[in-house]
Amino acid sequence: MSRVRLIPLGVGEAFSAFHYTSCYLLGSGDDWLLIDCPHPVRKMLREGTAAAGCPIDLDRIQAAAISHLHADHCCGLEDFGFFTKLAVGRRARLLMHPDVSIRLWDDVLAAGMDAPGTTGAASPSAPPRELGDFFELIDLDEARPVPSGPFSVECRRTLHGVPTTAFRISAAGKTLGYSADTAYDPTLIDWLSPCDLIIHEATTPGHGGMHTPYEKLAALPEALRAKMRLTHLPDDFDAASSAIRVLRQGEDIRI
Repeated sequence: MSRVRLIPLGVGEAFSAFHYTSCYLLGSGDDWLLIDCPHPVRKMLREGTAAAGCPIDLDRIQAAAISHLHADHCCGLEDFGFFTKLAVGRRARLLMHPDVSIRLWDDVLAAGMDAPGTTGAASPSAPPRELGDFFELIDLDEARPVPSGPFSVECRRTLHGVPTTAFRISAAGKTLGYSADTAYDPTLIDWLSPCDLIIHEATTPGHGGMHTPYEKLAALPEALRAKMRLTHLPDDFDAASSAIRVLRQGEDIRI
């Protein structure tokens, strides 16, 4: 049986009332990588990994690869940083492209994390906390794979409203492709097509925005659709009639 496994923790779009938002756990042996990190990440981990039969908490996470800074993909990073620092005793590792991470601290995390007392007692004159107090930031590079434990992460920009990167993540001879959020982009699909498994976002009429219409993916060649799974779905998506399988939270997929 393959040593590489994918456990979807959240498969809904930003406004879903039925599902958690985009978050996935990729495992290689005893190492685990989060892909995106919304809130409530510990609850998502507990429920998803219990359903998959392998309970895992944040202390087991080797790193988190973050595609972009929309809240439905990253609003759990404050929890990830605080828990890893205070409960585990180390910094949380983040894999992000510099165009994505440049606004992470000042515009997303600092308001809740920069007070000197956030990690215990501090004198009134202590300097504010900084990103490096909580996180080890590793820059992703579109020109080369970046290693993190047993994982090798490649990235590519997508067509979205804020800087966003898709991923190809390899481990133990297998590769997972992740579209992240994107308008329909045939060149991105070509980039993802060599992967052993592809998780791609999809939307339906009326939900629009910078996302990929399901109809575009349903028209792809059968061989490509066979190794694709849909995610980031609106609540009215008709999974039963989909030409492409839909990810389910807590399923255990061997790649």
